Amino acid sequence: MRMSRIEAKQSPIFTKTEAFMGWLLNHTAHYPRIERFRLAAQIDGALFAFHESLLRAALSEEQKPYLLEADVQLQKLRTLLRLAVELGYTTSDQFFFASQHTTEIGRLLGGWMRSS
Repeated sequence: MRMSRIEAKQSPIFTKTEAFMGWLLNHTAHYPRIERFRLAAQIDGALFAFHESLLRAALSEEQKPYLLEADVQLQKLRTLLRLAVELGYTTSDQFFFASQHTTEIGRLLGGWMRSS
C-alpha cells in the first residue's frame, strides 16, 4: 500500500526519524573538525540515506527494495555510532540515547517490512 506525502509525514516512523535527525545532526556538528569531514559525514550520510529510502518506499508501489535499503542504512548508522563511542566522540549516555531511538525506529521499520 502506497502512502501519500501527507500520510508519510504523519507516520510514526517519519516523526521519530525526523526528531532523531535533529538531535544527531546537532551532535555530529560538535565532532572535532577533522572528524566532521570523515566520521560525522559518514554518520550524516547514512542518516539521510535512511530517510530517503523511507520516503522512496512511502511513495512507491514496490516498497520492499527501498525498505531493505533503509534497513541496510540503519545498520550502517548503528555501526558508525558504535565507532564514534570507541573513538571518544560520543559518550556512553549519548550512545544510549541514540540506541534507544535507532531501536524504536528499527521496530517500526520491521513492522512496515512485514506488512508490505
